[in-house]
Amino acid sequence: MINKKISIKDIAKLTNTSITTVSFVLNGKGRISKEISKKILDVAAKNGYEPNRMAVGLRTGVSKVIGLIVESIGGPFFGAMARVIEEEAEKEGYRIIYCSTNNNIQKGKDVIRMLSQQLVDGYIVTPMKGLEKEIQNLIANEKPVVLIDGYFQGLDIPHVLVDNYGSAYNAVEHLVKAGYQKIGLVTADLDLVQLEDRMLGYKEALKANGIKDDKKLIFKLPFDIDKDEAVNAVKTFIAQHKKMDAVFFTTNYLGTMGLQSIKELELNIPGNLAVVSFDDNEVFSLYPPGITTIQQPTYEIAKSAIDLLLSQMSPDKYDISKIKLQIPSKLIERGSVMKKKIDQKVI
Repeated sequence: MINKKISIKDIAKLTNTSITTVSFVLNGKGRISKEISKKILDVAAKNGYEPNRMAVGLRTGVSKVIGLIVESIGGPFFGAMARVIEEEAEKEGYRIIYCSTNNNIQKGKDVIRMLSQQLVDGYIVTPMKGLEKEIQNLIANEKPVVLIDGYFQGLDIPHVLVDNYGSAYNAVEHLVKAGYQKIGLVTADLDLVQLEDRMLGYKEALKANGIKDDKKLIFKLPFDIDKDEAVNAVKTFIAQHKKMDAVFFTTNYLGTMGLQSIKELELNIPGNLAVVSFDDNEVFSLYPPGITTIQQPTYEIAKSAIDLLLSQMSPDKYDISKIKLQIPSKLIERGSVMKKKIDQKVI
């Protein structure tokens, strides 16, 4: 049997007070005696009273709810950040509504519209090209917004993300210094600024080390492709470029599919092909011989994002529109990259 949710009217009856008095006490308004206030609060707590957040929002303009809109809340990267954001938000009395876009622009627009109707106080959003207007409308309506894991070029909206360019540059340079010359890149075919920055870091690292940029060694995989098709596509790419001695995967889901492709091709890591993947997870530490990865500062990104958002929702309402944080990553070196002998280099 489901217990009926207690209302303000019920609390008024149980405490022999008026609905107005109960409302004043629960909302911290009016001058009510300490004795009556304690009596009402005790009854409310004992009976598990929870205010209707939408009703409170309509009345006060503050719902104490934050909208978190990311690519996929089920992924390890965004899941880890969501936990930090939720913990920090709860310390300030805020709840989180989680939404995923799956990199679908229409879904992103629908989610923002839905959260706007829920009177959400602020937003942390993973941006996609095509959502600029919706985000700018939120800001125009005085709703605080912080972008996470991406940004809109040319717009002054606070954002926090890893240094994608520098991280990719360092990963590729690590391969070059280990003796690898024919370094491939596997990335998602998505119009995301973070992936563009990773590709730019890859290209610039090759250029800085005197290696010609070979477009044939860059493979863009459709985002919404079936997993088996994706594995086969990566297999074909690797098989067609037998001189390629290393490959850099720009996301961890591409990295895990890449490992399956390499295994099915019966290639040895790093004997036949060295591997580096962006974004570390436990799969890469367990998969023999251990996969070299770029470890994103998940906690620092999430903590900075929620701190920036909460600062905008404080009474002082700080202007942080020009704050743009790029946090350095860490290269985790494992057995998938082995220093090659000079006579092993592919010229």
